[in-house]
Formats: sequence, structure tokens, C-alpha cells
Amino acid sequence: MIATNPDAPFWDRVARKYATDPIRDLAGYERTVARTRQLLGAAATVLEIGCGTGTTALKLAPSVSRLLGTDVSAEMIAIAREKVAAGTFGNVAFSVAPASSDPGTGVLYDAVLAFNVLHLVSDRAATSAAARRVLKPGGLFISKTPCLSEMNPLIRMAVPIARWLGKAPSVSVFDSATLETEIAHAGFTIIERARHGSGRRDPRIFLVAEKSE
Repeated sequence: MIATNPDAPFWDRVARKYATDPIRDLAGYERTVARTRQLLGAAATVLEIGCGTGTTALKLAPSVSRLLGTDVSAEMIAIAREKVAAGTFGNVAFSVAPASSDPGTGVLYDAVLAFNVLHLVSDRAATSAAARRVLKPGGLFISKTPCLSEMNPLIRMAVPIARWLGKAPSVSVFDSATLETEIAHAGFTIIERARHGSGRRDPRIFLVAEKSE
């Protein structure tokens, strides 16, 4: 566990249930995975921050050269490693690390993935900066992020109550324009934006950002 991260105990506590929860919009999720796979390639080295229990990492691993998944929750990482041990994934590894830190591998990556995590980190600027540091020139920062300010106001009102009850982690409220501006300020050029959800309105923005020279 990363002791300095206040939400790590929450994620450790819910990890086993989280691992069994169904994906709410499976079709939208599969569209995100498929597009990400297209953006990568067989020779790609990939870092996924906030990887949770490794579901997405393991879906992408057969299509890339190497993949490292990191998360602040030791229990989430333990579950991800259990999945590796139960399968045949020789090119994927998992380690405990915050999203805003260098994973310490000494590797420069072709892509950094951040799926459903940027609204949960305490310092998005530091997280984007860390992603840029570990990317090769022209590398891609690929993210999909729930923008809570674009959600139903009742949901936004419920978040602090759930947090107070210990039923939710810390969550930041922002819109997609704010997120794009922050990523651009970190030294990236947004080259693709999409909404992959199946509903009429999808508050989860999919962004592809290229490391600027």
C-alpha cells in the first residue's frame, strides 16, 4: 500500500468486489479497447496507470510488446497478479505505484494509458507531467475520463455524501474542456477526442494526446 495516498485503503477494501462487478457499458468499453489497440502496435511498450485489477491491461497485452500496469492499491495489484498467474501473459507485469510518479523502470514508453483514473488523482497536473516524462518523443497519452460536471446534478450531489459515508473515494469535478486544457499545458497536443458510450450522452471523454517536442 502507498501510505501517502489517502484513498489507497478505500481501494484495498473494495478491490475484491470491484473485481467481480460487471462493466456497466460493455459495448462502450469494448470500443475504447478496440480503438486503443489500433493506436498501439505489436512493438509498443505501454504503461497503464491506475490499472485496477488489470482487466484492460490483460486485454491489450497480446497486442503489444510489453505492458506494465500500476495502481495505488496493493490489493488491486494482487488481484491483477493472480490473473497473470492463472494465464499465459509473459509480457505483462504489475506494480504498486501512484499515478503521479515514475514507475522506476528506467524505460521510455510508446504509450501511457489512463482509463477512469484522472478524476480520482489528487494532482492531475503532476500525473500528466509524470506521463510525459516517461514517454518517448511523439509518444501517446491515451485517457478516458468521467467528467462529473457533465453528469446529472443529482449524481454530483451524491458524491460528497458517499465520500463522507466511506462509500466512495475522493473525486474531482471538471468538464472535458478543462481536462483538455490541463493535458495541453503539460506538454501534449490533443490529436483525437471521442465519446465511446452507448447512451445518448456520454460524460466519459476519450482523449489521445501526443507528446509535444
